[in-house]
Amino acid sequence: MSTESDVREFLASRRAKITPQRAGLPAYGGNRRVPGLRREEVALLAGVSIDYYVRLERGHIAGASEEVLDAVANALQLDDAERAHLFDLARAAARRPARRTRRPRGPLPDSVLRVLRSMTDSPAFIRNGRLDILATNALGRALYAPLFPNAQARTTNIARSQFLLPGGRDFFPQWEESVNTTVALLRTEAGRAPHDTELTGLIGELVTRSEEFRTAWAKHNVRLHHTGRKSFCHPAVGVITLDFDAMELPAQPGLTLTAYSAAPGTPDHDLLRLLVNCAATDAGRLTGNPASRKA
Repeated sequence: MSTESDVREFLASRRAKITPQRAGLPAYGGNRRVPGLRREEVALLAGVSIDYYVRLERGHIAGASEEVLDAVANALQLDDAERAHLFDLARAAARRPARRTRRPRGPLPDSVLRVLRSMTDSPAFIRNGRLDILATNALGRALYAPLFPNAQARTTNIARSQFLLPGGRDFFPQWEESVNTTVALLRTEAGRAPHDTELTGLIGELVTRSEEFRTAWAKHNVRLHHTGRKSFCHPAVGVITLDFDAMELPAQPGLTLTAYSAAPGTPDHDLLRLLVNCAATDAGRLTGNPASRKA
């Protein structure tokens, strides 16, 4: 991955999303050859010269001050994830240290694993920025069983399984939304850790082998993923929609604990209790074809 090309394509794609009207500018001329703002309009909004902004959008972002980056982010109406991504790209271009160390050393501490395994009523797992599932509790393993290559596997990669594993598509009934989220999370991590060779290899594999991944990757979308709702089509319980909360582990930089829950008294809570029973009594049912339970 080239930082210059990433900067160029990211800024151009964000610029294309902002119309003059949305930016509070008059739309001069009826025949605009480009979608969104022109470069000179972004320069005007950011308070920099046209030549300087053109250089930035060509990927020459090394040395840009925080004030300039903030001004460009404001002009392009970037959200929190996009703004952080722009700063990450600038750090990578300038070869400055990343915001923090992204890769913990050694195995997960026993204390972290004890906390994870003590969560008996909620599916939970720990992942890194590459979306490798590093550890699960029993219910988390049961929920994500269709994404593990076999019953004996202890780790898996969510993105690789989603796009390449047979049945991965069936596991996510809201497929387009799930694709966009997964790819945006990997794009965000690529900005944070541009020299992570395992991440680069994963992205290269997915770009080569999955047209859907390749199309979504070209959009340059990024995302923060702290809370929300997610649906699964599970072979043991059918379609289940759960709330999730993702919490970064302060003592393990780059790792995130994600836990799922359902409000008591709801059909999804009943399905979650069914999954608890299935996990305890019939583990073999958890690795079947999700499509077989869609009805």
